[in-house]
Amino acid sequence: MKYLTIIAFAAIIASLGVAFVAMMKPGAPGQPKSARMARALALRVAVSIMLFLLILIAWSAGWIQPTGIAPGR
Repeated sequence: MKYLTIIAFAAIIASLGVAFVAMMKPGAPGQPKSARMARALALRVAVSIMLFLLILIAWSAGWIQPTGIAPGR
C-alpha cells in the first residue's frame, strides 16, 4: 500500500510538471497549448480522487491503521 501511494504521488507531481511545461511552451500550430495543459490537469485531478478513494477503502477494509495523537488527549 505504501508503494502504491508513493507511485500515485509521483504521478500527481509528474502531471503538474507536464501542465507547467505545456503552459510555458508555445503551442503547436494545430493544437492550442491550453488543451494539453487542461488534459494534464484533468489527469492530476483523476489520480488525486482515485488515491483518496483508495485510502478510504483501505482504511475501511482494515488494511491501514491511523497513527498519531490519540483522540481525547
